Amino acid sequence: MACHYRLAAYVTSCATLFVIVMSAADPVAAQISTDEDGLLKQARAIHDKIITLDTHVDFEPANLIGERNYTHRLDTQFDLPKMFDGGLDALFFVVFVGQTREAHNPDAFKPAGYERVYKAAREKFDAVRSFTRDIAPDRIESASSSADVREIHARGKKVALIGVENGYPIGEDLSRVKEFYDHGARYLSLTHNGHNQLSDSHTGERDGWKWNGVSPLGKQVIAAMNRLGMMVDVSHASKESMMQTAALSKAPLIASHSAVRTLCNVSRNMDDEQLLALQKSSGVIQVVAYDMFVKTTKPDSPERRAALTAARREFNLPEPAGFSQRARFQAALTQLSTKQRAEYENKLAEIDRQHPGDPTATVKNFADHIDYAVKLIGIDHVGISSDFDGGGGVTGWNDAGETFNVTLELVRRGYTEEQVEKLWSGNLLRVMDEVQRIAGELQE
Repeated sequence: MACHYRLAAYVTSCATLFVIVMSAADPVAAQISTDEDGLLKQARAIHDKIITLDTHVDFEPANLIGERNYTHRLDTQFDLPKMFDGGLDALFFVVFVGQTREAHNPDAFKPAGYERVYKAAREKFDAVRSFTRDIAPDRIESASSSADVREIHARGKKVALIGVENGYPIGEDLSRVKEFYDHGARYLSLTHNGHNQLSDSHTGERDGWKWNGVSPLGKQVIAAMNRLGMMVDVSHASKESMMQTAALSKAPLIASHSAVRTLCNVSRNMDDEQLLALQKSSGVIQVVAYDMFVKTTKPDSPERRAALTAARREFNLPEPAGFSQRARFQAALTQLSTKQRAEYENKLAEIDRQHPGDPTATVKNFADHIDYAVKLIGIDHVGISSDFDGGGGVTGWNDAGETFNVTLELVRRGYTEEQVEKLWSGNLLRVMDEVQRIAGELQE
């Protein structure tokens, strides 16, 4: 990728830019057109009125329950101050336990391995509960239904929900599906990057297949989720697994963080056939603002790659290739002093001048994916997600504090207040309602 992973704070938001330009003390204010002024005011009025909901934010337990936690302004893409800055009202904290490394453990996909990752998942559930109940109950509250979301928002608090990315921690114990539901999980994806006991992953396009879709146990898990009222998430699943899930599930599906494959041809994205199957299920794709899934960038030149590698080595930073490496890279950045960070940023700027790279994805590129999906499957089946702190972010929406820029771009493209509300939360909350209604019927 051309992106060299600068700190999230390096992007100046459009909202901030407009506030600066329109200051009464700024002579440039007179140059702003009435139309632009009206557009900004219209977008702000809509943004402040609707419920904005992000369906995918990754986290580490320490950021929820540590001494320096999300009540502070951290070097993360998400925290409560940024949530308030950007007008982000609700989010799904994602209970994620990966399996890439597990595949090399001798007890992977065996009782001991399942128990290890189950405990890691439970630690994340407990951290969310502690944060909303004990650490910041005056600012954020947990929700388990769409009614909860609306009621908490009406009282002026932020809203926390829980999703599970990767069914691996369930092991082979179906009772854990209900256990996770009882602990607040309202969606679960069968797999992640790599096949597991429940399903094939999209990575099979590179590595080959294990189940040719959903495993026998995975089919039982889908049925259990339908009975409980938990949304089935098809992000990360292989195409065959996703299509089988659409045929198996009695309730609407979601793709909690995926983009459009026609616009960016990577295996994590959904092609037109998958999008139409999602529409047929009455589900929703939560289009993800993840640069490498939004825009296919041209490879860096050998000179640029060498310069970036040398810069990272000078500051003792790891290579940011791949999900786990990117996380380690971000962690290493936070260890730099303010002076070192400034020096590193200056070095990157010099590299950009000498060896320009292909620009990374922007909010406009992200909105192109929303437009495409809306035109293909309709406004009622499209939503929004970030994948913050899991690799997500695009220029203009690179942390929760820049959330308004998404609404501004949508209004700029002609979306009405009703349509923007559907994209930000209405469609996802509708699916939650429908999934829980169907669960009630199945339970009877």
